[in-house]
Amino acid sequence: MRRIVKILGVAFLAVSLAACATLQATKAPSADLSTIKTVYVQKLEGDGNNVYQVITARLMAIGFKATTGASADPPEPVDAIVTYVDRWTWDITPYMVRLNIQVRDCKTRAILASGESYRPSLQRRSVHEMVAETLDAIFKR
Repeated sequence: MRRIVKILGVAFLAVSLAACATLQATKAPSADLSTIKTVYVQKLEGDGNNVYQVITARLMAIGFKATTGASADPPEPVDAIVTYVDRWTWDITPYMVRLNIQVRDCKTRAILASGESYRPSLQRRSVHEMVAETLDAIFKR
């Protein structure tokens, strides 16, 4: 019985370690992201981790004029609206396990590009790192 428990424990550990981090980005075929200069980051309702502020700061750091707010409609004209979904989990401490960011057309709200970062426990990154890698993948920086 002990041997079976050990074998199951090793098998569980192997499966757990096999979970890989992923980073992917896609762009709509007709989308020209190089024309985007101003963006509005729409705060996700219930964002208690201020991910919207990290996204806004990173967009400004890579050269965009970025504003943010909770409204679905930007207060001033922009080239694109950025939306996101963050998923958190707990493993001794809470951490972001998945981040999906969408760059949307400001008029039609169609997705021009999107990116997703997935980081399980053993490959976890800070919110700042996950935002940076996802936006860099979207905008090919």
